[in-house]
Amino acid sequence: MAVTNVTVKCPAPMTATSNGVLQGDDPLHFSLPLVILQICIVFVLTRLLAFFLRPMRQPRVVAEIIVSPGGILLGPSALGRSSKFLNTVFPARSITVLDTLANLGLLFFLFLVGVELDPKALRRTGKKALSIAAAGISLPFALGLATSFALKSTISKGAHEAPFVVFMGVALSITAFPVLARILAELKLLTTDIGRMAMSAAAVNDVVAWILLALAIALSGTSRSPIVALWVLLCASGFIALCALILPKIFKWIATQCPSGEPVNELYVCGTLVTVLAAGFVTDAIGIHALFGAFVVGVLVPKEGAFAESLVEKVEDLVSGLFLPLYFVSSGLKTNVASISGAQSWGLLVLVICAACFGKISGTVIVSLLWRVPIRDAITLGFLMNTKGLVELIVLNIGKDRGVLNEQTFSILVLMALFTTFITTPIVMKIYKPREATIKTSYKHRTIQRKETNNTQLRIITCFHSMSNVPTLINLMEISRGKGRKGGLRVYAMHLMELSERSSAILMVHKARRNGMPFWNKNRYQSSDSNQIVVAFEAFQQLSQVSISPTTVISPMPTVHQDICSSAANKRVALIILPFHKQLRLDGQLETTRSDLRYANKNVLNQAPCSVGILVDRGLGGSSHVSASNVNCKVTALFFGGPDDREALSYGALMAEHTGIYLNVIRFVPDPSFSETQHHSTTLNDDEDGEFLKRICKIASMDDSTSYEEVSIGSAAAAIETIRNAASCNLFVVGRTPQGKIADALNDGMRKECAELGPIGNLLISPALKTMASVLIIQQYRNQLTGDTSLSLNEEVGYESP
Repeated sequence: MAVTNVTVKCPAPMTATSNGVLQGDDPLHFSLPLVILQICIVFVLTRLLAFFLRPMRQPRVVAEIIVSPGGILLGPSALGRSSKFLNTVFPARSITVLDTLANLGLLFFLFLVGVELDPKALRRTGKKALSIAAAGISLPFALGLATSFALKSTISKGAHEAPFVVFMGVALSITAFPVLARILAELKLLTTDIGRMAMSAAAVNDVVAWILLALAIALSGTSRSPIVALWVLLCASGFIALCALILPKIFKWIATQCPSGEPVNELYVCGTLVTVLAAGFVTDAIGIHALFGAFVVGVLVPKEGAFAESLVEKVEDLVSGLFLPLYFVSSGLKTNVASISGAQSWGLLVLVICAACFGKISGTVIVSLLWRVPIRDAITLGFLMNTKGLVELIVLNIGKDRGVLNEQTFSILVLMALFTTFITTPIVMKIYKPREATIKTSYKHRTIQRKETNNTQLRIITCFHSMSNVPTLINLMEISRGKGRKGGLRVYAMHLMELSERSSAILMVHKARRNGMPFWNKNRYQSSDSNQIVVAFEAFQQLSQVSISPTTVISPMPTVHQDICSSAANKRVALIILPFHKQLRLDGQLETTRSDLRYANKNVLNQAPCSVGILVDRGLGGSSHVSASNVNCKVTALFFGGPDDREALSYGALMAEHTGIYLNVIRFVPDPSFSETQHHSTTLNDDEDGEFLKRICKIASMDDSTSYEEVSIGSAAAAIETIRNAASCNLFVVGRTPQGKIADALNDGMRKECAELGPIGNLLISPALKTMASVLIIQQYRNQLTGDTSLSLNEEVGYESP
C-alpha cells in the first residue's frame, strides 16, 4: 500500500499589535486590535438587548444572559453562517485569546459570586428554606438523571456515562443565585417573606450545585480511573480546608485596617486579587477548574465593611461590563441552533425544558404547601427557584470543554437555560402582585387639614437621598412639632438609596435586605455618610419631642415612587415631603443634580395615598440643626384659594404653634377691576375657603405669632410684586395648584419650568424673584387628581434651566 505524505501548514500565530493601515498592515490580522473590535461589538450588542428588554421588566443581567443569543447571533447559528464574517471578526486563531479573556473575566466573576454567599447566613437558614432547597434540588436532579438516559440513547451515544449523568442532573437542578437576586430586586420582592425564602433556598442550592459540579468535573477527567477522580476530590477538599484555616484570619486583619470612610490600601486589594489568581491556578492544577479556587476565596472574604465593598467596586465594572459578556459570546460561538434539526431533536428540547420546569417547580410547590405556604406564594416560589441563567451556562460550557456534552446536547441545554430564566419575571409579575393590595390600604387621616387637630397623631414621611438634605429636614421637623396634639409628631425619616444596575449582588442583596429597616442599626456596617446621618437624627430625637422612625428604601429610581407610596400607606401618614431635584449653588442659583428624582417626585404626586410636599432647599436654618430655644424663623403662606392652598396654610398654622415661628398669611383677593387674561377659570369653593379662613383669622386675633392680611390685586403683575415684597422670609408655604382668577392669570402668563411645582412654586424658584427663602409646595390628597393638577404632572418638560 502506498503511503502518501501530507504536509499540513498551520497558520502563523497572531502577533499582538500592527504597524497600522498606512504601512500595509490589516489590524484584524493582529490579536490586540481584533479583540478590541470583538469587545466593542459585544458591548454594543448587550446594551441594545438590555434596552429592548427593559419594557418587559427584565433586569440588565438577564439581558446579558440573553447575550448568549448574542453569541448565537455572532456564531454559527446566524451571522456566523457567513464564512466571510466569521473568518474576519472571529477567525479560528483568535478564539484562544477570546476564550482566555472570557475565562479570566469568569474567574473574577466567580470570586464576586463567592463574596455574595454568606456562610453565616447559610448556617442560620431555617428548616423551611432547607426543605424547599432540598426538594428543589433532588427532584429535578432525579429527572435530569432520567433525561440523561434518553439523550444518551439518541444524540449523545458516545458520552461517558458517569460524568454525563451527573452533568445532566446538575444542569436541571441549578438555581442561579446572582440572577435570582437581581430579579427579586427588580420586582421589589427581596424584603418580602417570599423573597427572603427564595434567597435562602437559592443560596443552599448554589452551594450544593457547586459541590456536585466539582464531582462531575473530577469524573470527566481524561483518565477514566475512579482512583484518579477520588484523588482529585481529596486534593480539592484539602485545598478548601487549608484556605478555610488560613485566609479568614488574614482577611479579618485586613478588614480591621480598613476603617469606613477611608480609601482602602491598594496593597490589600491587589494582594487579594493575586490570591484569587493563585487559588485558580492551584484548583486548575488539581483538575477541578480554576473558577473553583476563585469562588472559595470569595466565600472566605468578610461580607461587611469597607474592604469587601472596595473589592467589589474595583472589580465589578470591568468584569461585568466588558469581560463577562465575552464569556457569553464564547458560549454562543459554540452554540449552533441549526444542530437541533428533525423531530427527534426538537422533541428532546421540549423534554428537557419540561423536565427542568416540572422538577424544580413541582418539587418546590409541594414542599412549600406542606409547610402551609399559601398556594399563590408556593407557585411564585417555584418559578423563582426555576431561574437558571449564568450559573447554568458556566456548567454547560465546562461540560462542553471537557467533552462531556456534544454540540447538539449543548445547544439544547443552552436554549433550556434561556427559556427558564426569561419566563421568570413576566410569570411572577402575573401571579404575584403584593404591592397593589398594599397601596389600596384604607385609613382616615390622609391630610394635614383636619377638623379635630388635637386628637390624632400627625405622621409625616420625610425623604432624603444624601447628607446635604439632612440639616434642612431636621430644622423642618423642629418647626413642625406643634403642641397639644395627642401622640405628637411622628416622622419617618426615609433614606432613598438607588439600586443601580451596576450594584453587585453583595451590595444589592445586603442593602436590599435592609429595605424598610432602620438605617442606623448599629449592628450593621455603615458608610461614613450614613454615620453622619445617624448622629444628626439621634441628636435631634434626644433634644426634641419628635418621635423619629428611620427607614431605608433601596430601589431603582424609575420605581422608587412605588416604595414611597407603599410605605406611606402602610404607615398611614398624612404627608410625604420630597426633596427637590435641584440644589443651591454658591452663586444662589438652583442647578439640577438629580434629574431622575424629578420624575420620581411627579410619580409620587400622581399616586400618593396622602398629601405630598416638595421642599426646595435654600438652607432653611443653615447647615446644622437649630435647637428649639434658638429657632427664629419667619414663614409666609400665600393663599389664593382651593384645597392645595388650604392644606399648605394648615401646615403653616401647625408651624406657628412653635414658639420660635412667626407666620405671615397673605390672602390674594381679586380687585373688581382685575384684568382677566386667562382663557379659563378654575372652580373655586368660596364656602370652604371662607370657613377655613375664619379659623385662621381667629388664630391670628388670639396669637401674636400669626398675622393675616388680605391684599386686593388688580393684575398678575401686582400679584408678583406683592410676592416679591414678602420674599424676606425664611420659608414660603404654598399650594401646588391654587385656584381663582389671580392664580389662573399667573398660571397662564408664566413659563412652566417645573410643572410639578405649580405656578406659584415656579415663580418662587425663578431667579427674577431674588429670594433666598426655602419653598415648600404642598398638594392635598384627593381620591383622584383632575384638571390642571393632573395635566401638569403628565406634561413633557419643555424647558430646563441650567
